[in-house]
Amino acid sequence: MSSPGIELIERAEYIMEEVIERHTGGATGVTQDEDVRFQMTVAESRQEVVDVDNDVAMGNGSAPAAADTSQSDLNGSGGNGVGGATGAPADNEPAQEAPLTFIDYLKSPIIEIMVGSGNVKTLLTAHQALLVQSPFFADACAGLDENENQLKRVELADHELDAVGCFLQYLYTGEYFPRKLENTRGLESNPNAGDGSSEPDDSGEQLLKHARVYTLADKLGVPALQTLAHSKIHMINSTAKGEIAYARFVYANTPRDDLTIRKPIAAFWAHRSHVLRHEAEEAFRSMCLEFPEFSYDVLNLVLDAKEKRGDKDRSGGKEKERAGKGRGSLEPAAEAAAAAGGGGVAVAPGSASRGTPVERSSRKRARLSRLS
Repeated sequence: MSSPGIELIERAEYIMEEVIERHTGGATGVTQDEDVRFQMTVAESRQEVVDVDNDVAMGNGSAPAAADTSQSDLNGSGGNGVGGATGAPADNEPAQEAPLTFIDYLKSPIIEIMVGSGNVKTLLTAHQALLVQSPFFADACAGLDENENQLKRVELADHELDAVGCFLQYLYTGEYFPRKLENTRGLESNPNAGDGSSEPDDSGEQLLKHARVYTLADKLGVPALQTLAHSKIHMINSTAKGEIAYARFVYANTPRDDLTIRKPIAAFWAHRSHVLRHEAEEAFRSMCLEFPEFSYDVLNLVLDAKEKRGDKDRSGGKEKERAGKGRGSLEPAAEAAAAAGGGGVAVAPGSASRGTPVERSSRKRARLSRLS
């Protein structure tokens, strides 16, 4: 039985002969530089063989690994060898997984999604590799993988079918209907469904569509879809009734600290409630009684605005007062003019006792006549 070192020498010499033959095209001679390079390669290989034999003689279990390393050196350490193989990554560098292609997503297992409850249920399907981008589905699918005999199905009993459909459309395409229009602040329209229409949303259905997608994305842990849905909400033109329906859904289905969607609603009604509440006064009153948090948020913003206006008025009053003090030197002159019967004409202090210009002229003539 030959030792690993002898086998390594034979492989090295065989590879060297093969390389020489390919390099020279079958010629019998090689250049001096090529001969030196090949001799150095064999010398390095023989030195590694000696090390291998020493390890084997000493009982070191790393001999096979050393032989593998020698072979990889002959093929080109860390580079492409004969046949295109690449060198193995270093031990301290984690292997990077190749990114999934769309075909990889489509080849992944099919997961069933049961939407709805009671007698109103709809079964949808989607590829697992896409679904697991959601932390919710990643946890659910992990539990399904542990039990191979279990039906691969996830229940979404508390969400609308349309919202789940928008979520799946987003996973496969990166958008959902109605999509944003390029170079404009608007959404595409669908004459059959009325989505994205320029007509005001009187029922609130267009607002509710995106609000449901927003809350579903929050549950499934897809913040990018949340952001997309919230941006579409602000592109909807609606009436007071539609805004009340939307506000009722948001305050009923979002946590108190979700200011991203709640604060714009409160701000809308704080600035326009004095006008819009008359269009839907009963609905507005019902909303305030049903959701005290809504009432507090709106009232808080109204009081903040009033306080700011009060601060502005007080600062404006002080400015007027300072300006009035600057004109105070004219007031005694006006009083003197009034006392002298000057008809409200402002004159300099002390000039009222001298009379009108006519009176002063007549007194001057009298003085001149006495002197003459």
